[in-house]
Amino acid sequence: MARAAARFVCRDCGAVTAKWLGRCETCGGWNTIDEEIADSGPGLAKSAAPKGSGKAGRTISFVPLEGSAAPPPRAPTRIEELDRVLGGGLVPGSVVLVGGDPGIGKSTLLLQAAASLASSGRRCLYVSGEESIEQVRLRARRLGLAGSPMGLAAAINVRDIVASLEAEPDVTLVVIDSIQTMWLDTVEAAPGSVSQVRACAFELIRLAKTRGFALVLVGHVTKEGALAGPRVLEHMVDAVLYFEGERSHQFRILRAVKNRFGATDEIGVFEMTDAGLAEVSNPSALFLAERRGNIAGSAVFAGLEGTRPVLMEVQALLSPNPGGSPRRSVVGWDSGRLSMLIAVLDSRCGLRLAGSDVYLNIAGGLRVSEPAADLAVAAALASAASNQPTQADTVYFGEVGLSGEVRQVSQMSARLKEAAKLGFARAVLPRRVARGNRSGTDSGGLLMDEIGHLTDLVTGFAGSADE
Repeated sequence: MARAAARFVCRDCGAVTAKWLGRCETCGGWNTIDEEIADSGPGLAKSAAPKGSGKAGRTISFVPLEGSAAPPPRAPTRIEELDRVLGGGLVPGSVVLVGGDPGIGKSTLLLQAAASLASSGRRCLYVSGEESIEQVRLRARRLGLAGSPMGLAAAINVRDIVASLEAEPDVTLVVIDSIQTMWLDTVEAAPGSVSQVRACAFELIRLAKTRGFALVLVGHVTKEGALAGPRVLEHMVDAVLYFEGERSHQFRILRAVKNRFGATDEIGVFEMTDAGLAEVSNPSALFLAERRGNIAGSAVFAGLEGTRPVLMEVQALLSPNPGGSPRRSVVGWDSGRLSMLIAVLDSRCGLRLAGSDVYLNIAGGLRVSEPAADLAVAAALASAASNQPTQADTVYFGEVGLSGEVRQVSQMSARLKEAAKLGFARAVLPRRVARGNRSGTDSGGLLMDEIGHLTDLVTGFAGSADE
């Protein structure tokens, strides 16, 4: 008879060890080893090398790569920012994983989405494993959703949830809040462990694919900001959405990092209000609403988030360092890229920043990852160093290389059109090249100031300071 034995599994890479280790020897992650129960002994040895059943596998058919298929049907939630991130709405049979910090608004957003979809006559079910029914009803009354026809339940037993969902006809959406609280009685582990999360997610995903309803799983995150549980969970689902922002800040960013039915890195912008999450249809105007154009160290970056152009303010502040190691503090951008850009400005352009403390901030709480922000950051640093403000009607974008050259970036026309829509008159961008991607670029009516090297930008600020 098989006996229960403990084994230890890395939640990131799935490596199995015989004892607990502080650091995974396979992936190098710290504190990622969790204990789970597995069958051992003679029974395991037999199951590890099963004998053939004598049945031959059935033949599968292969089809040509070329073919036509209708786009998948979608169920719009009528929350435009959410539908944008999803690629147009929820796809039947799809599985979406939503992660974010505690209290960021995950449950609020999904409750609003389920209520909105249910009001259009679709059957939507919300299963809470963290809150009681009365707690969810209290939130619904605060959001003005008490009259929604959606179904509500509080349960953590996956066997009971699966049986209940199989008895429900014509279900469009099921929300599980959260997957870390779910429990399967066939797995000898506590809820939230690697084995429980993996097994519970598999059962729920299998049912969603079989019955054809959209499944949304809420996931907890670790202190590093990654989704808790096994990394295989992100591979099992069709879309992974991260809810970003500070709880003390009113803006929230919903970002798609994986989407089999839409664009990745697409964002939706929301504002947290007393009545729940409100959509922000024009985030560029929102991020620039409090900008003062006469302050040195500020530049407007024409960025791109997914398919959406977004304008945001880059702020830089230089402070003299009396001695010791200078400080580099960054919010919303890559600190390593800032260090590289400071070195380029110092070595290639003669802008002495090595002895100053540098503080950089992307206003509005947005996280910028594309290299096109290099030129805007350089403009903010040069403006702060010369104490000369940038022109209030100018936007910047372009990638900077180690030799100081300004390189081309993608989708320039979309960036320029967004800037023109918000009243900007001038753009500083990479110089046109013969075989570059700027051929046929629509300026959107803006005056384009093309530069090929970072010295052209720094010289402009130095000339303004001399005047």
